[in-house]
Amino acid sequence: MRPKAGDRHRQGQSGPAGGKAAPPRPAKAVSKKRDEDASTEAGGGADEWAAAKSLVKPIDQLELTEAELKEEFTCILKANNPHAPQNIIRYSFKERAYKSVSHVDQMAIHFSLNGNLILKDSDEGRRQGVKVSPAAEKAPVETSAVISEEAEIKDEGSKGDTQAAGQEETEVSGTAEVSEEAEKEEPSPIKPKEQKFANQFNFTERASTTQNNPMREAACQPESAPFKNFSVTVNQWNIYDAYVEELKRIEKAKEKEKPRPQTARQEEERKKGRKLTTLESQQGINKISKAAKITERMVNQNIFDDIAEDFKYFEDESDEFRGQQGTLLPLWKFQCDKTKKLAVTAISWNPKYKDLIAVGYGSYDFVKQGHGMLLLYSLKNPSFPEYVFSSESGIMCVDFHNDYPYLLAVGFYDGNVAIYNLKKATSQPSYKSSANSGKHMEPVWQVKWQNNGVYNNLNFFSVSSDGRIVSWTLMKNELVHTDVIKLSVEGTTVQWQEGLQLQMLGCGTSFDFHKKIDYLFLVGTEEGKIYKCSKYYSSQFLDVFEAHHMAVDSVRWNPYHLKVFISCSSDWTVKIWDHTIKTPMFVYDLSCAVADVAWSPYSSTVFAAVTTDGKAHVFDLSVNKYEALCTQLVVAKKKNKITHIQFNPVYPVIVVGDEQGHVISLKLSPNLRKVPKGKKGQEVKKGPEVEIAKLEKILNLVREPESKAEE
Repeated sequence: MRPKAGDRHRQGQSGPAGGKAAPPRPAKAVSKKRDEDASTEAGGGADEWAAAKSLVKPIDQLELTEAELKEEFTCILKANNPHAPQNIIRYSFKERAYKSVSHVDQMAIHFSLNGNLILKDSDEGRRQGVKVSPAAEKAPVETSAVISEEAEIKDEGSKGDTQAAGQEETEVSGTAEVSEEAEKEEPSPIKPKEQKFANQFNFTERASTTQNNPMREAACQPESAPFKNFSVTVNQWNIYDAYVEELKRIEKAKEKEKPRPQTARQEEERKKGRKLTTLESQQGINKISKAAKITERMVNQNIFDDIAEDFKYFEDESDEFRGQQGTLLPLWKFQCDKTKKLAVTAISWNPKYKDLIAVGYGSYDFVKQGHGMLLLYSLKNPSFPEYVFSSESGIMCVDFHNDYPYLLAVGFYDGNVAIYNLKKATSQPSYKSSANSGKHMEPVWQVKWQNNGVYNNLNFFSVSSDGRIVSWTLMKNELVHTDVIKLSVEGTTVQWQEGLQLQMLGCGTSFDFHKKIDYLFLVGTEEGKIYKCSKYYSSQFLDVFEAHHMAVDSVRWNPYHLKVFISCSSDWTVKIWDHTIKTPMFVYDLSCAVADVAWSPYSSTVFAAVTTDGKAHVFDLSVNKYEALCTQLVVAKKKNKITHIQFNPVYPVIVVGDEQGHVISLKLSPNLRKVPKGKKGQEVKKGPEVEIAKLEKILNLVREPESKAEE
């Protein structure tokens, strides 16, 4: 039988000369040798192992040159987590809007391990401590024995072969002596010193900054403070009554402290005491007026919270189903007990504080004339006016100064004009005209502030039914007047005694200055005519428009287009004009007397008008040139009539005044203030030039070819 490869391998092994056996090979070497023999028998041979190793490259590996391989790339490590989101948006309840989160957690945890800690004083800790203590006792004995053996081996290696015999004898004798001494005295076991290791997890052994409160009995604990739930509804009248009662209580306390007067001077001292108390009470009210005003606004904000939310955020979604039509959402209604029997005769927004509005009160019934009121309301406090001024005559018109928003020009029914300074704590005007200073002889229908004069003095203009247009200039402590122009009526000369002929003057009802050309202005009259005038010509007009068949109630220049103005009249019509053309461009019949008209501040094609039947009409020429986008009833009572309308300069809000002394604020729906949308990929341009081009495009469709050629 042929021997196996393993048997031949064992037979070929023989010990070396000298008769000593070779040391046994490790198991790994034997197995490796067996594998080699098996491979040789299989026919592989040694050539396969000697062959060079070849690198296996993937198919998609890039082939780089030496320069590309040696190229260095700098990598900057940052603390920011690249996987952390950067566009998180959350709802802010404070600002009531969605806002992006700026601070994002950048920490990334790559490894975490939960450890198991055992208290030393627990049962498990004691059991492990008992297991560890015997091993610690044995450790010093074993280590000493190992150290002695290593020392003996080193000593034997250092001595020569010749001293081996003598050394053995000395060792035998030494061991005999040691054994004899060991028999006489029993050696005591060596115990290592117990070292107390501080447990780093036992915090009771360390000083702690947290004080542990001692246990107390229930009898030592103090009783809880008494409390009571209290809730009440507070309004501005309750706050006012509380302050009045507090002032009365202080007055009574001071009266009790005073000594009783003598019988002879009792009445005089009482009168003096009353005067002092009234002055002190006035000073006390002035001190708390600011705090009371802030508190009152906070109370009103809670009362009218739903209206404030509509004013800021509400957008009528139903406009999508109305096509081009829109609506007006009623907001606040401003009213005061002192103005119940007076009509709203003038409205003007403050140019700086966009929520402050001045309202003039008087009467259009010329038979029933009385006192007038000037109130300033704020959208922050719709329940009570911020300022209250009373006048002997009814107020017909008001106007804020554009650069000095605390100055307010006022025109009265008796022909006087005045200027109120809101900075001064007085109810009387700072400047007022008189019969000696050239006051009007008829009611003043409109006042307008103008640019400062030659000597940088403030001045304003007024128009009245007496046919005079007067310029008023503030000179130190008085108003100086200058007659700019007198309105005359053609063909109205009257024969007087002794052959004298008197020229009848026209009655001015409204006027407006051009937005860009400082000297140009328009004047509307009771005869229905509109005069185009200049400050530099007092004897003649630049042009005359046969505008309406009845009195012109209002005339306004367009805030964007330099040639366009609008007028309304009691003949039921609203007309849009180009001042270079004698005929109107657009005519709208509203089926009722039109009381007032106003251009919007945000679009050159949007305007609003109010009629005496209690309706408000909003037009947008760019959407519909033929009819109003919104016609809504604002005042429902038959005896009540709307008198004025004004756009807010910033917010999409209009205010309407009526004959009952009410001022109603209304919010425009989205269809009434549409912004033109551009094509895809194009930005929508904004600004005055765009508004001018938009209105000019509409006017070109209406102009006649001859007028276009003249331009």
